[in-house]
Amino acid sequence: QVQLVESGGGLVQTGGSLRLSCGRSGRTFSFYTMAWFRQAPGKEREFVGAINTSGSSADYGDAVKGRFIISRDNAKNTMYLQMNSLKPEDTAVYYCALRPGGWTRSPEGYSYWGQGTQVTVSS
Repeated sequence: QVQLVESGGGLVQTGGSLRLSCGRSGRTFSFYTMAWFRQAPGKEREFVGAINTSGSSADYGDAVKGRFIISRDNAKNTMYLQMNSLKPEDTAVYYCALRPGGWTRSPEGYSYWGQGTQVTVSS
């Protein structure tokens, strides 16, 4: 069974930074495309970004492009989300997800999800 665990969320002021981590149990971490999504209260789950299996290429949602950076360390079975220049509208529960094959921006394309970590940006 695939288990994903996010960590690193918290409360930060506008303009601050946070780094989220997503760890996965199992030996085949490097076979999967990994992604971050977020969901604010009353809103649909939103694509934040995704990274390919090797970590050589990434895609970002328009709302975070230029501020957030996704990376992964396959030796540590961990993906990261470096969030800079945070805004109050970045407040949400952040989820990591994985899927075989290439990335998609649709949450329906991902089979496995973590439990989420709360990020709150105060104004």
